[in-house]
Amino acid sequence: MLLRRSGILRDLCRNRHDTPPHTPSQPRPGVAPLPSPAPGTAPAAARLACPRSRADELHRGKQHLTETAERALRERRGVVVAVDSSADESTQLSRASDNQAQHWEIAYPIEVSQMLCGVVVLELGNRAEPELQSALRELHWGIAWLVDRMRRSQNDQAAAIQQRVMCVLDLAATAVEQTKFKAAASAFLTELATRLDCDRVSIGFVADQKTSLATISHSANFKEQSNLVRSIEAAMDEAIDQEAAIIYPAFEHDQRARVLLANQQLCQLTKGNSVATVPFGHDGQWIGAATLERGGDRRFQQADIELCQAAVALAGPMLNIARAEDRWIGRKLNESLKETLSRFFGPGYVLWKACGLFALFIIFVLSVTTGDYRVRADAAMEGRIHRAVVAPFDGFIDQANARAGEYVKEGQVLAVLDDNDLQLERSKWLSQRDQYQKELRQTKADGDKARIGILTAQIEQAEAQLALVEDQLARTEIRAPYDGIVVSGDLSKNLGAPLDKGELLFEVAPLDQYRLAMQVDDRDIRQLKIGQGGDLILSAVPDAEFPFVINLITPVASTEEGRNYFRVEAELTENSPRLRPGMEGIGKIEIGERKMIWIWTHRFSEWLKLQLWSWWP
Repeated sequence: MLLRRSGILRDLCRNRHDTPPHTPSQPRPGVAPLPSPAPGTAPAAARLACPRSRADELHRGKQHLTETAERALRERRGVVVAVDSSADESTQLSRASDNQAQHWEIAYPIEVSQMLCGVVVLELGNRAEPELQSALRELHWGIAWLVDRMRRSQNDQAAAIQQRVMCVLDLAATAVEQTKFKAAASAFLTELATRLDCDRVSIGFVADQKTSLATISHSANFKEQSNLVRSIEAAMDEAIDQEAAIIYPAFEHDQRARVLLANQQLCQLTKGNSVATVPFGHDGQWIGAATLERGGDRRFQQADIELCQAAVALAGPMLNIARAEDRWIGRKLNESLKETLSRFFGPGYVLWKACGLFALFIIFVLSVTTGDYRVRADAAMEGRIHRAVVAPFDGFIDQANARAGEYVKEGQVLAVLDDNDLQLERSKWLSQRDQYQKELRQTKADGDKARIGILTAQIEQAEAQLALVEDQLARTEIRAPYDGIVVSGDLSKNLGAPLDKGELLFEVAPLDQYRLAMQVDDRDIRQLKIGQGGDLILSAVPDAEFPFVINLITPVASTEEGRNYFRVEAELTENSPRLRPGMEGIGKIEIGERKMIWIWTHRFSEWLKLQLWSWWP
């Protein structure tokens, strides 16, 4: 390499303990590594590592080298800095034998994939500018091996992380493939034991403030009261209580104080060599732990613990959900009830307690207070009298002067039927009668008594037919029977259409005589009596209440939309010009005072009683 040929980084490549004493003509190197480089940014300060020579030289050069290193990191490029030897007293003392007035420091940052990883700084004696530029260029070329080594290290770390992630996903997939908890947990633990070369792996979950062993690898069944099970559960409790992974024997570099008693006893009981217990949680709470055991001379390494932590952190909550789903319905209800009660009576959950107290207060108030109980029913206005106006004879519609919704007066023409045929019939009988009368006069002159009787009868027949035709002509005008409103009927779209005798043309109802028809649910009909009152609000008149009194309860129910209803009729105590037949609304019938809690819950309690009775054998 160029740096080695030029001798600039000769001391940098040697061991620090073998660095010869510094002389002004030789470069003095320094390396400032960055433990946590950030992309695109320079650190606030760099800790400089220099070769050890003499204590005074280390003390003298470190400050200058550090400042130069920080400048190179900030500017992200190579820098050359001239340092005055009279800048501080220590420099003057160390350069007493040097006749030059100043020296130089050159630095170049180490950048890997646009991330600052460190900086190399060299201290040189007095050099000419071409020599300094050459030294900076050779320093740039020479640190390539550092960049390559750091890049390989990063790639190795990324590959290791990727391999670990794939291993964790495979372990989680092993658990997800099974539908039942026992099978999923056993498959997961067995696969974990195989990958980590463990003799036995166990998993337990927290229940009632203590850990209960759920499954052991390579084993379908186990005795819950055995010493081994109790020791494993104690080791899990020990790790969960300390909220950290417990490894026995502990790592040499781990200086944290941990309680290892339960894990140590488990190791002694199984006569193994190493035990590790890793807790896992979900939603901010510890829900279980996994215990790993190894025998022989095999001990757990940091990589094993990290892999186990990642695996149980991912698969543990899934197994916990599967365990909860596999419980029988009685246990689910019991634990759900315990959890709910703990929120009301246990520590924390202030909002739950406040809501519970508020609910109790509401129940108490509803239990001691009374209110007016009223039965609700759909209601519609009807005319008390509906007069049907029908066709008096067969004919055709000539005129239509009224239709539904219009007010009419008594005798007002509603429609007119075509009378052309009747007029022809009337002319026919008039002519026939005149002919008979002429013949009768001639017969009287002749004195034929028998013929006189026949002609007299024929004249009477013609006059009768003429009277009938006259009556039909008078009824071609369809008139209103009284003052009121046309409830139904619209002939304006059927002018010229034929009519049959008795066919309904109009319905007319009086304006001041109404009745209220209500549909009461069969669950409430037993509480109604004739004479009970209530109030009506109509959709068309929502700002007014109309009082009424029940005068008829029909004993026959009708079915509508899958429900049974009874027809109840009532009479309004006050008439209003705003009322019209056909208006719909809601009627509420006053029953009496009841407890408020009964008013709000009686429907549900009655339904529940009916369902229980129907299910009971």
